[in-house]
Amino acid sequence: MADNRSPQERLIGLLAAHQAIGIDTSVFLHHFGSSLPYLPITTALLSHVQSGKIRGVISTVTIMEVTVRPWQLKREAAARQYELYLSHFPNMTLFDVDRHVARRAAQVRASHRLHPADALQIATALVHGATCFITNDYPLRRAADLLTIIMLDDLL
Repeated sequence: MADNRSPQERLIGLLAAHQAIGIDTSVFLHHFGSSLPYLPITTALLSHVQSGKIRGVISTVTIMEVTVRPWQLKREAAARQYELYLSHFPNMTLFDVDRHVARRAAQVRASHRLHPADALQIATALVHGATCFITNDYPLRRAADLLTIIMLDDLL
């Protein structure tokens, strides 16, 4: 039976089983870049978080990854705007990479062959109670035994 719901509706349905979700940098890159066909999905996701229906968990790694390009282009104001957005988004907590996250990331990296930044993202979500992680980074599927991985591409 075909699922005739929109990608946004399918995402919200998948999120119903979770109270806290990790959100990967790729979600914000698609959102900030107004990337079609992802923008309606990222907008629905962030609206769901903003309304308090679910709690978002992100890592300071996201600030690094999102602001690299603006810093390269000497667009300091844009880099700072992204950082403010991520730091103050309602119902989303930006967590520093501390010793507990670093230890968990080393374990995740050792067992799932992830790049350091990806392991830090997954570890931040795990340490801070997320049971789901939303991304469009295919290697992160390897962590599906640790938490539910939702790929933006799978919603299209």
